[in-house]
Amino acid sequence: MADNFLERKFEELESKKKIIVRRTGISLDSLLKENRSCRGFDNDVTITQDQLRRIIGTNMFIASGMNRQVLRFRPVTKSEDSDKVLEAIKIGGALPDLHLPQKGTEPKAFIIIMSTDGEDRMTDIDMGISLQTMGLKAVEMGLNVLIIGSVDRKRLKEELNLPLEPLMVMAVGKGIEKITSVQRKSLNG
Repeated sequence: MADNFLERKFEELESKKKIIVRRTGISLDSLLKENRSCRGFDNDVTITQDQLRRIIGTNMFIASGMNRQVLRFRPVTKSEDSDKVLEAIKIGGALPDLHLPQKGTEPKAFIIIMSTDGEDRMTDIDMGISLQTMGLKAVEMGLNVLIIGSVDRKRLKEELNLPLEPLMVMAVGKGIEKITSVQRKSLNG
């Protein structure tokens, strides 16, 4: 009968391992539940450049396809620039009867997402990861977001003197809507 020294040592080490669990107070599940599109914002709450930079900063920790790291970001908080962004985007395009945004609930802060490599499949994947991660950070900070794909890219690039073509816009603010999730039946029953 052979002595299985290595297996016994491995089992000893495994049994002595300490598992360290760090709790942050906010679970990923709760962040995901709160991270819903918000189409109305409280204009009495001012979003600062620092807050937008903290949200953008999450991109330092996320994956990038083929490690290209092609995404670039432009925070917008100045009211004259915010007005230019509002004129170049369409909010709630799939909900035309709502006439969004309603007066007095317009977003006043934005993050414009651009790419150094244009738009391709990998850029779109990176952008999806980035937008979701920034949205989760905003929720952690007590804010809400709206991801906007209906963008007059040429107009926005010209109006804000952007060095690259804008691909998407994320509106950031304190939402005024009550966000609820509706449980749907699964396809399996």
